[in-house]
Amino acid sequence: MPLIRYLTPHLKIALCSLTLMFTASPAAADDLIIDNVRGYTHSQGSAKTTPTRFSSLFIRDGRVLTTDPDQIAKLANGKTQRINGRGRVLLPGLIDAHGHLAGLAQLLASVDLRDASSAQAAANKVAQFAAQSTNALWIGGRGWNQENWDGKQFPTAAHLDALNIDKPIVLERVDGHAVWVNSKALSIAGIDNTTVDPAGGQIVRDAKGRATGVLIDNAITYVTSKLPSTSAAERERTLNLAFNHLLSLGVTGVHDAGIGQPMIDLLTLRAAQGGLPIRVYGMLDGSDKSLLNWLKTGPIADANDTLSIRSVKLYADGALGSRGAALLADYADDPGNRGLHLTSQQALMDLFTAIDKHQFQICVHAIGDQANRQVLDNFEVLFKRGGNSALRHRIEHAQVIEPTDLKRLSNLNLIASMQPTHATSDMHMAEDRLGQSRLTGAYAWQTLLKGGTRMAFGSDFPVESANPFFGIHAAVTRQDHNNLPVKGWRADQAVSVGEALRIFTRDNAWAAHMENQVGTLEPGKWADFILLEQDPYTLPAHQLWQITVDETWVAGEQRWRAPK
Repeated sequence: MPLIRYLTPHLKIALCSLTLMFTASPAAADDLIIDNVRGYTHSQGSAKTTPTRFSSLFIRDGRVLTTDPDQIAKLANGKTQRINGRGRVLLPGLIDAHGHLAGLAQLLASVDLRDASSAQAAANKVAQFAAQSTNALWIGGRGWNQENWDGKQFPTAAHLDALNIDKPIVLERVDGHAVWVNSKALSIAGIDNTTVDPAGGQIVRDAKGRATGVLIDNAITYVTSKLPSTSAAERERTLNLAFNHLLSLGVTGVHDAGIGQPMIDLLTLRAAQGGLPIRVYGMLDGSDKSLLNWLKTGPIADANDTLSIRSVKLYADGALGSRGAALLADYADDPGNRGLHLTSQQALMDLFTAIDKHQFQICVHAIGDQANRQVLDNFEVLFKRGGNSALRHRIEHAQVIEPTDLKRLSNLNLIASMQPTHATSDMHMAEDRLGQSRLTGAYAWQTLLKGGTRMAFGSDFPVESANPFFGIHAAVTRQDHNNLPVKGWRADQAVSVGEALRIFTRDNAWAAHMENQVGTLEPGKWADFILLEQDPYTLPAHQLWQITVDETWVAGEQRWRAPK
């Protein structure tokens, strides 16, 4: 029973009992035909951006048997179940190559501040939430972004203290690389004027050296380490919220970027019960003290391909919005600041070596051009020392790259795992942080593709919306939802609809070593697909973000249907 290896001891006993309860004899073949559809799928190994078309999908035991009409006619009989697709569009299930399930679960069960127009507006939302959550031991939230506020200044503890809530308040910035807290939280964390900034972190202070209530990157743990832990039951409840939300958006698979033991326990137990409604490709948290033990157990996957753990998430730097991304030159809007290295180059090299030794995929967060160069240099050293370049190692975000470094990704056989909506959300802020002259290698999707770099697309939810059609729209138009800029932001880096859908399906499966199981609707692969009224291949590009999902199917079973 390979799934049992990662579990903590008390869950191993529970899993053994559950295995006995859920063991059953194999079911008879179950045939299903989805007829009358406008089907599209890319093909494994094909360089074409135009997909293959089909009108019917034959499914047996949860897998694609064929889309060939002649074969379907021969295989179908009076007992074959048929469903009329009513002329709707059928696409392979969409895969998000970079998200955070725990973060999305937390967001859906806490204060969502993504649309707050000011610090005061955010504080008002906190007050409303607190009034409805009187039993909560602390108030959590996520999504604030000072770049969307007048003045673009960080908020302060004073805004939250004025609410007179005698509980710690901890609010994550939209990118997850900073928190805004009240004085109660600062006190619980033991932060005062004498507290030293940790390596790779910053306590934001005022002119008199006093902590203002914003903590960046590695300083965040000063507060979060003091918060009460979440119960397993609550984690499962909120995780179900996240799963249902993703299914409603047509997401059938997620690469979960950075999981620790609590999430490993929950996902492994659910997979053993057959209770994972979407496919999860888990990246182990590379900063966790248990990493070496996890690596020694080896990669893991369940028989139904709903859970795979064979990669590790590392951090080279912080985020551009909080000026934590490590740059080769000073921030244009903050002279003297070049960002933060969350992991030193030598420490990162040691982690690369250990992870590669155990044949795990390395997925390293790098946003600034200095961080990306550091990561590229480390991979170059790793491979010269005999590291395995066939493990499909990845750079997560690969957001700002010095132009002379762009070709190095394909030369080193690395995947650029990028998030299209970051470009349209960041475009004005990125210009402020970098200046026009340093944007040439930023969000450079088309340059990377033309240079032969393999790509993966995701959303980085809950930093951005988990809606993959928002990402497809951003990738194709380089515009926001108001169709701005009119000609697109640095539009030469846009991709076609075919390229965007291929990356969100086939290529994302390849980035998770799952190209033989999912990503296209070819014979033998799991029948993960979605049904839509709108056709992304014919819809005007500016309307792509408005596409909604009618139905989401995983392994030939309907997992979500839009309410009528």
